[in-house]
Amino acid sequence: MKEKLILIIIDGLNYDVSKEMGYMKALEEAGKANFYKIKAELPTLSRPLYETILTGITPIEHGIVNNQINRLSKEENIFSIAKKKDLRTGAASYYWMSELYNSTPFDRNNDMYTEDTGKNIQYGRFYCEDNYPDSHLFVDGEWIRKKYDPHFLLIHSMNVDDCGHKHGEDSLKYRNSARNIDRILGEWLPLWVNKSYQIIVTADHGMNIDKTHGSNSKKEREIPLWLIGDRLNLIEGSEVSQLHIAPIICNILGIKQSTKMLEIKKI
Repeated sequence: MKEKLILIIIDGLNYDVSKEMGYMKALEEAGKANFYKIKAELPTLSRPLYETILTGITPIEHGIVNNQINRLSKEENIFSIAKKKDLRTGAASYYWMSELYNSTPFDRNNDMYTEDTGKNIQYGRFYCEDNYPDSHLFVDGEWIRKKYDPHFLLIHSMNVDDCGHKHGEDSLKYRNSARNIDRILGEWLPLWVNKSYQIIVTADHGMNIDKTHGSNSKKEREIPLWLIGDRLNLIEGSEVSQLHIAPIICNILGIKQSTKMLEIKKI
């Protein structure tokens, strides 16, 4: 039986505020999650780092270096590699993922819901508002999981990032947005672990006190990474970077990583 993996990206979650996530910390203390503080690549912007996470390539190399560059990915990515190997792919995410891996520009009338085995993201539910509730998003993800049984499922949340832009990194609402998604993770992760999914939870970038991100500050670059599952718990050592996420996913799914991805030890 082929392994299945869920990648959860919490947009805008910096390392310091991740300490407010009691459920995730409980998993660490119980030995049920490996936790790493990793450094986001530069620039610390969303669209460039979505592409970095899903290709294992720095923004300078893949060429998407700001949020205004709206084009399809030119690189081998997790969705395209999995599709070529006849694995099912799905995503409940912000519409920029659809623009990177399915088609662009995004058409709200036709692209919100995707069911097309010819696309890189074969089964998708995409949202367009940054404040689309995380509670709804995870229900969308579970709906895709149950209906289509993808081998690779992306769930991409925007509420933490939205609160950071509105209120800043050092704010009650930003911290509470992290606590809220921690509660949601506590609802869904036990179900998925019990169904033998491997799970990666991380962020694209952090947030600063100026209500933005994009530079080299500690608050923007230091982000959390949790690896959950019997296969992922085999990863040893502390030298894990954002560029390792894509090859780790390829390794777990049993698909050959692209030649541009970093080599990692087989797990």
